[in-house]
Amino acid sequence: MINKLNKNSQRRNRHLRVRKKVFGTSKTPRLDVYRSTTNIYAQIIDDEKGVTLCSASTLSKELAETLKNKTKSEQAFAVGELVGKLAKKKGIKEVVFDRGGYLYTGRVLQLAEGARKAGLEF
Repeated sequence: MINKLNKNSQRRNRHLRVRKKVFGTSKTPRLDVYRSTTNIYAQIIDDEKGVTLCSASTLSKELAETLKNKTKSEQAFAVGELVGKLAKKKGIKEVVFDRGGYLYTGRVLQLAEGARKAGLEF
């Protein structure tokens, strides 16, 4: 009988494998993505200091009113724009994208496009 690991466990393993190579510095922090079934979260992290520089999610107060009656992909795009704007305020122009073990499609892609539209480079 073949025992298959659950999807979240496989994603966690992919994420750990990628995190061996992706590292955020003070010059180029890491843009980390976490995607749940209902929400999406993005953080910009300086791994050298172990500090979150800024974060945004679909639960953010700034986005709460604007996200009503939007699809999850549209919400992810808005979260990407917000995290990009917050990063620009902190003087961050370039980041390293960490997709968190998720495929680069759907909501993860939309979040990345929103961050690029806001001016982040990766």
